[in-house]
Amino acid sequence: MLKYEDLQQGQELQPLVKPPVTKVQLVKYAGASGDFNPLHTDDEFAQSIGMPGVIAHGMLIMGFLGEYVNSLAGTSAELANLRMRFGSITQPGDKITCSAVVQELYEKDGKQFANLELKAQKSAQQVVGSGQAILQFF
Repeated sequence: MLKYEDLQQGQELQPLVKPPVTKVQLVKYAGASGDFNPLHTDDEFAQSIGMPGVIAHGMLIMGFLGEYVNSLAGTSAELANLRMRFGSITQPGDKITCSAVVQELYEKDGKQFANLELKAQKSAQQVVGSGQAILQFF
């Protein structure tokens, strides 16, 4: 859990390493999200359109980043804003690491905020999602 007074601009925060993505996870996410595009659940279909196999829903990766930011916030802050851009594809077996760097600390109307730069990566060279989160501290 983060404390505003302990944060510094440029600080790298403790990452979250997710277990490898599984096909079962993709099917469950399809059910939860209502996105039953066979690109995410049917290897044969995915290969017929030129993909190496099924790929994860981009929103699943956004969910990983949301989980990460909320775990950082704990009970000392709340998520005020979350934005993300999709990057490389995520496939079953990929282990996603979510990370954040403090970009800015500021106060507005007597409240304290931290602007975080976010990344979800499957390797140092392959970013599957990037974005920004703003935490408002209590």
